[in-house]
Amino acid sequence: MEALRAQDPARIGAYTLLARLGAGGMGQVYLGRSPGGRLVALKVIRDEIVDRPDALARFRREVETVRAVRSAYTANLIDASLDEAPHWLATEYVAGPTLSRGVEERGPLPAETCRGVLAALAEGLAAVHAQGVTHRDLKPQNVILAGQGPQLIDFGIARGAGQAALTDTGYAPGTAGFTAPEVLVRNDTGPAADVFALGATLAYAATGRPPFGTGDPAGVHYRAVHEPADLDGVEPELADLIERCMAKDPAERPTLAEVIERCGVRSALVEDAHYAGLQSLAEAVPRGPVGGPGGATPPAPAGSPGSPGLHDMPTGAPHPAAHPGYTPTQVVAGTTVRRRKKPWLIAVAAGLILGVGAATAMLALPDGKEDGGAKGGGDTTASAGPGGSARATTSSEPSQAGEAPTADAPAYVETDRLIRDMWFSDTRQCNLPAEERNEYLQYSVVPVDGGESYGSGPLKITVRLKYADPKPGESYFVSVAVKPPYFVDPETGEPLHNAAAGNMSLGFTSRPIDMYEVYRTPDSNGTTTLTYPDDFVDYVQGEKYQDAFPTATAPGDWTVLFLHVKEPSEFASITCDGFLVE
Repeated sequence: MEALRAQDPARIGAYTLLARLGAGGMGQVYLGRSPGGRLVALKVIRDEIVDRPDALARFRREVETVRAVRSAYTANLIDASLDEAPHWLATEYVAGPTLSRGVEERGPLPAETCRGVLAALAEGLAAVHAQGVTHRDLKPQNVILAGQGPQLIDFGIARGAGQAALTDTGYAPGTAGFTAPEVLVRNDTGPAADVFALGATLAYAATGRPPFGTGDPAGVHYRAVHEPADLDGVEPELADLIERCMAKDPAERPTLAEVIERCGVRSALVEDAHYAGLQSLAEAVPRGPVGGPGGATPPAPAGSPGSPGLHDMPTGAPHPAAHPGYTPTQVVAGTTVRRRKKPWLIAVAAGLILGVGAATAMLALPDGKEDGGAKGGGDTTASAGPGGSARATTSSEPSQAGEAPTADAPAYVETDRLIRDMWFSDTRQCNLPAEERNEYLQYSVVPVDGGESYGSGPLKITVRLKYADPKPGESYFVSVAVKPPYFVDPETGEPLHNAAAGNMSLGFTSRPIDMYEVYRTPDSNGTTTLTYPDDFVDYVQGEKYQDAFPTATAPGDWTVLFLHVKEPSEFASITCDGFLVE
């Protein structure tokens, strides 16, 4: 991610440009933000090739391909402009390093990690091929190691069944070292060519070296056609599978289903410790334009990104109903609920892509002054931040953990599940995107004593719905999960460390609260508060296992999840954040 340059526009269509993500033969790719706060990857075709009919045809084909290929493994199309300059397309933005960068920074992937990545990419390619499309440019730079699993990007030269090839001396058929021999010799771009590129991509992942060396592209192409790939040092069984994928004769290559079967995956890739560690390489999303038009760097926002409890996220124009002086905090787009059904599965949304997930931050609610000058029964809101305590005015305070819930409310949240969501202090991000969004949710998590240390005592957790419009009788239950870096044995008091995998449970949860009921309560401001550890319990198979312990008990990275709960074992994460206890 690079700063915007002097020649870069401030906006493309409705999107504010934040940074440069990269460039290619067709044009420049930017990180953009919609008026509602959604992050997108914007690919803008270069001005100098706009008048070339073949270039425009290629770009239109890319738009149609991305629109057709909608899967969990690709960046879905959000918007596009094809009729007049500037021509551009916008896809989801996903947080994560490319496979190329992951290998450059951390070295070759372990054999088991390679198998997980290979199986996931094979599954993704199968979804693409099922739409009658071949990618034609699969390589390490076009694989994003997102928190939810590898994602395929850049369908700039993808081709659908029955489409004629668009050839031009300015465009190579793929990338040297990753292009199949039949493509180079006779321009045969069938699905088997993607299998070859998949093998070449995994050869790089397993060795850290281009499979046919470097140098002049013509020489690399020659070796791809006539010589074996460089697989020195690769575990024999994995090397054999990669060699089969890279067979010179496309008829000898395995199908994608055979590749997946031979990988023998027995657990989710997101449980792989090495893969999870690569998420720390994801670049932080800027809160405003980086550099900006004219090369000027905008002033740093008030409050350091590392300041506990106070972070800002620009969200575009304020809501029309906002009172003067109100600053919106977290705003996220609505999607449908997705359920956690199996303890060994981690459902993830196709969040924000080309780089996901969504990097959430600990967000402060508006300050505790009178909102827009309202007095007596006005809109008094919560306040939070370094040096200040969080407080909220509400007539619907939650009960202590274990008290009887209201009618039809889930009594608790089942915590005995495999939950891979984790917050990391080095990146100040969670490794997985939210499963669903709620554009009205705002929150803060701060020490009760008003200090900056999250290990000094209880925490005040404030949850608020702003501008919600629930239907009569409609409910929306929210629970907060506070997840320590590891558990402490309730009998011995000794820590139960799992440094490799981290805490894989949900942690301690609050009783689900009907936030619509709170919203309807006069003078509540749609706000409710919780205190950690007092209002939090660990439930296992319907029984209380233990009460929450103080944060000082377990130093390290703590995760905070806000959950939309339907039933004790049916819930979805709305947003994820955390804090460091030193």
